[in-house]
Amino acid sequence: MKAKYTLLLLLCLSLTSCYTLREPIITRNAEITNYKYFIISETGEKTGTSNAVYGNQYDVYGGGVTKSVNLSDIITGTLIKNGFIKLTEVSPEYLDETMIVNYGESGKRTVGIWGYTLEVTIQFISAKTKEPICTCTAEGIGDTEADDIRKAIDRCLLTVFPKK
Repeated sequence: MKAKYTLLLLLCLSLTSCYTLREPIITRNAEITNYKYFIISETGEKTGTSNAVYGNQYDVYGGGVTKSVNLSDIITGTLIKNGFIKLTEVSPEYLDETMIVNYGESGKRTVGIWGYTLEVTIQFISAKTKEPICTCTAEGIGDTEADDIRKAIDRCLLTVFPKK
């Protein structure tokens, strides 16, 4: 009898833990290296919670984790790391070299029985022409929605700024 439950548990775990993230999508309309400055709107935090309850015939146990992530902070950090300078407003003398960064959660996809991925899209546009320079979309999955978003942003920005 115990072997049947173990087999059922293994089957459930295998059905819920197998997933493949879609490849990030990038559209380049101009060279992002032609720009030196960027402006990004500040956001609040995205918070995600993961809880678990388990027990036996004697007691029930539980626990949870709460994580937060600030989307603009992650994007800002990557852009600064890649040599860009953050501005608080569009300055006329730097207009030709300034890009505006927009981002948002752009989708959700069910994977396995209980899991799902979250997708983000990041858009870089020219401050002067308002034309897109580059747009990237990627999805991520983790223990909480905050993890999903962080991983999606990281995967998205890796397509724009591949590690050397």
